Amino acid sequence: MLSSRAKYALRACIYLAKHYPDEGWSLAPDIAEAEDIPRKFLEAILVELRDHDVVESHRGRYGGYRLARPPAEIAASDVIRIVDGPLALAPCASRTQFGPCADCPDIDLCALSPMLQQARDAVAAVLEGYSLHKLARNRGGAKRQTPRR
Repeated sequence: MLSSRAKYALRACIYLAKHYPDEGWSLAPDIAEAEDIPRKFLEAILVELRDHDVVESHRGRYGGYRLARPPAEIAASDVIRIVDGPLALAPCASRTQFGPCADCPDIDLCALSPMLQQARDAVAAVLEGYSLHKLARNRGGAKRQTPRR
C-alpha cells in the first residue's frame, strides 16, 4: 500500500513539475497550501527528495524548491522508492533490496516467490511508465475507474 508520505511526495513533485522550469523556485508553504500537505511533513519530504537528487533547494529571498531534472526524466517509481522503499510486496521479490523473507525456510523452494515477482514486475511497469511530466499533464483529467467485483 502506498503511504501518505509517498502520496504527499508525488503531489509535491507534480506541483513542481507543473511549474518547471518557467516559474523557477517554489516555496514550501506555497506547495503545502496548494496541495493540502502539512507544512512540516512536506519540508521533511522535500529534504529527503533533495538528498536523492530529485529536487534541489536554494536558500534566501529568491529561494525555494524545484525539480533537479526535467519532469519527463523522473518516474513516479523513483519518488515512491525514495519515500517508501522497494516496490515489491516481499523481500524475495525485490530487485533493489533482495533477501529472504523472515519466515521462509528455503527461498529456492518457495511457491509464493514467482507470484510475488510477477506482481512486483507489473507494479513497477506501471509506476515506471508514469513520469512527473505525464502526471502533471494528466492531473485532474483522469476519470476514476469503478473497481470490479
